[in-house]
Amino acid sequence: MRVFVTGASGWIGSAVVPELIDAGHEVVGLARSDASAAALTRAGAQVCRGTIDDLDTLRSAAAASDGVIHLAFKHDIAFTGDFQGAADADRRAVETFGETLAGSDRPFVLASGLLGLTPGRVATERDGRDPGSDAGHEGPRARQATALRTLDLASQGVRSSVLRLPPTVYGEGDHGFMAALVGIARDRGVSGYVGDGSNRWPGVHRLDAAHLFRLALEQAPAGSVLHAVTDEGVPIRAVAEVIGRHLGLPVVSIPREEAGEHFSWLGGMIGTDAPASSALTRELLGWQPVQPGLIDDLDKGHYFRAG
Repeated sequence: MRVFVTGASGWIGSAVVPELIDAGHEVVGLARSDASAAALTRAGAQVCRGTIDDLDTLRSAAAASDGVIHLAFKHDIAFTGDFQGAADADRRAVETFGETLAGSDRPFVLASGLLGLTPGRVATERDGRDPGSDAGHEGPRARQATALRTLDLASQGVRSSVLRLPPTVYGEGDHGFMAALVGIARDRGVSGYVGDGSNRWPGVHRLDAAHLFRLALEQAPAGSVLHAVTDEGVPIRAVAEVIGRHLGLPVVSIPREEAGEHFSWLGGMIGTDAPASSALTRELLGWQPVQPGLIDDLDKGHYFRAG
């Protein structure tokens, strides 16, 4: 296929692009900077200059493609106070792709999130599909509403699927949540967790996630919800213990009321209990993660190298 990929030079996209090319697909990646364009060219992809706000560009690129993978999301504004703005831009992009692909039976894969979907219990692919619980809400629920719009495209002749990612998509080179926790521990002089640290986060290695995006593009039935989850739920205390051991720092409990001050922008999320299953995804697509789990990957030491 000729595949249009947004977010193609990002943390996950830079693994998805070679995964697609190695499987024989032709990739056109959206690039908003010279550096991103150069990275895509080095990877063997074609370059489409623009951003997810350039709706005419998205429309033209999707029309000329056999399928679309939408990875881009404005994380830079989402985690600095304007999650709603990021979610609105995402919704407009999805609506544009939906209008362009309607009636074509071409695949459209949307990257979405798992954190907060079913706090306190294991989330499955069947959860989060009730429009009444998500539509019209601000913040992260607005992103869930966009995912529901994507699933609705199945009734309009689009082979749409939503691929939910855990809060930590880890691996060497990660600058996300795990890297942030390491940086906070260094700055604070302690490796912290909230309360008793028993709250769980799911995780997936970036290369395993990339493989699932390819399988979704190639095989996912219209209206599918997929979970890119290797570790169903890793206790945050276990993460803090690995960080503390590698940095030679004490591992301490942070009171919930002090989490915002200690963990900064991560404070509102780090205490969330958000385990998730991928059993239905594995059964549907035959996806089998082969990379190390989160704790084993942390223990490899690449998160703790200077610089």
